[in-house]
Amino acid sequence: MNRVSAGFRAAIVGSVVLVCAAQDSRQIVDEAQNRTQSSSQRYEGTLRVTDSKGKTTVKKWNYERIGSHGASKAVLRFSAPAEVKGVALLVVNHPDRASDQWLYAPEIGRERRIALQDRSTRFFGTDFTFEDLEERDVSQYEYKLLGEELIEGAACWKIESRPVKGRSSQYSHSYVWIRKDSYAFARIENYRGANSVRRLQYSDIRKVQGIWTAHKLDMFDVGRNSHTVLMTEKLEYNVPLSDDQFTLQSLRRSS
Repeated sequence: MNRVSAGFRAAIVGSVVLVCAAQDSRQIVDEAQNRTQSSSQRYEGTLRVTDSKGKTTVKKWNYERIGSHGASKAVLRFSAPAEVKGVALLVVNHPDRASDQWLYAPEIGRERRIALQDRSTRFFGTDFTFEDLEERDVSQYEYKLLGEELIEGAACWKIESRPVKGRSSQYSHSYVWIRKDSYAFARIENYRGANSVRRLQYSDIRKVQGIWTAHKLDMFDVGRNSHTVLMTEKLEYNVPLSDDQFTLQSLRRSS
């Protein structure tokens, strides 16, 4: 009887620990999202794309977003080089499902909708995929706290993230590192099954209008052995933007 009672108590304690860990991981990610809340965002980005042979190409885009996280809209438009200038992507994010996306190409004067099955493809020669350009709400994932690690000398929580049932994603799961001092993201590793697919490193983290923001993002494609470094400049939050700047008509008007 005592042995059964001891085992039962141990099982209860173990269950409580697992529940607390799950709650803690969700609270950490919730706090990380809350600290980046803003009504809008704007920046100019320079992308250096380096292939497996060391060849580097440079692209530039302008990015604007209205709303925040799962209820936001964003437009990014290439400004250089000449062969991609004017190409634009409209992303309409939703709190409960994958985003809607349209790609506009000025040479044909029309846009095309990006199908869900195409979201895993590279975005215009970069190592970011169309899905990577979504802004996702934390409620679309389940989390598990795995422990703590140092990333570039900063103490971080390591958290496993998996899409909730019914949520479409090219990734089976991800490992997310969040800095304990600022709740800023430090690294994300994306997986398909047991295989690492992409790793996104955040650095040059500075406070902009009260929000800790990485000004350098390095996306590494494991299979291609290539990476894209995105450097952000002239970054602003809570700038005056309107909904009519984030429509298909606005993509055409601005080309």
